[in-house]
Amino acid sequence: MSPIDLAVVPVAGAGTRLLPATKSQPKEMLPVGRKPVVQYIVEELVQSGVRRILFVTGPGKTSIENHFDVDAELVQFLRETGREELLEELEFERRSVEYCYTRQRRQLGLGHAVLTARPFVGDQPFVVALGDSIIGLHAQSLVVRRMLSTFEAERADAVIAFEEVPREEVRQYGIAKPRGDAGAVFALADVVEKPTVEEAPSNLAVAARYVFRPMIFDLLAKTTPGKGGEIQLTDAIRALVQRGGKVLGVRLPPGETRYDIGNFESYYAAFCEFALADPKYGARLREHLRGLLSTDTKG
Repeated sequence: MSPIDLAVVPVAGAGTRLLPATKSQPKEMLPVGRKPVVQYIVEELVQSGVRRILFVTGPGKTSIENHFDVDAELVQFLRETGREELLEELEFERRSVEYCYTRQRRQLGLGHAVLTARPFVGDQPFVVALGDSIIGLHAQSLVVRRMLSTFEAERADAVIAFEEVPREEVRQYGIAKPRGDAGAVFALADVVEKPTVEEAPSNLAVAARYVFRPMIFDLLAKTTPGKGGEIQLTDAIRALVQRGGKVLGVRLPPGETRYDIGNFESYYAAFCEFALADPKYGARLREHLRGLLSTDTKG
């Protein structure tokens, strides 16, 4: 187990691209298959050795706190009504994890959300896992574990996960400029935020997972706000590279997908894939979908 056991999970975004579903419920609490998005992220972190998680929240996010609390009344109700088998679904409540919460009081970007965690993190290295991105089907990803091992073995200042995206989609992401060949682990010469297709130095996009030394906080504090007054995490990473920091990229392995629950198209796709993989209901759902698709084809 890695001695780095602390993670920051930003969940303060308003989720406006998923309205009206997110009007009264956080996008991080939308179900994907059987579980809400944020539970998959916590499970991924826990299997990578994380035992302390700070959620950076905002208005309307109290259901996230409620979800990870122990619900003694619900447990008692299930026992009294003879439904003890459902207690297995609440096993995540009993994990040895310390949950903490702080508010991002103003929506000033991802960099500002990470900076909000500074009093909690102090002088420790830490993981950042974005609260609206699941890595791997049912979060069975070891990318954070690999990132932590790389961080320690290489004595890096930061390690960032990257995934290959179609060239025409690079304008949607922070894109890596590798220093030399981009193997499974590679050095970063730069990260370019949302370049044009022509300007993009690669098709490797930031994949929602980071490991940092606390020096990132000083750089975030000095970062000039950009569009909309937001402080961009990418700008602080670029500053770290430019001052000679050792910043490495770790590629997601082939077949390991990042599910970005940021809009309805990606949300629908993720829900379908997770539901179809459900060991109990997936086969019947697959038959149901075949019937629907067959009807559409005949029509």
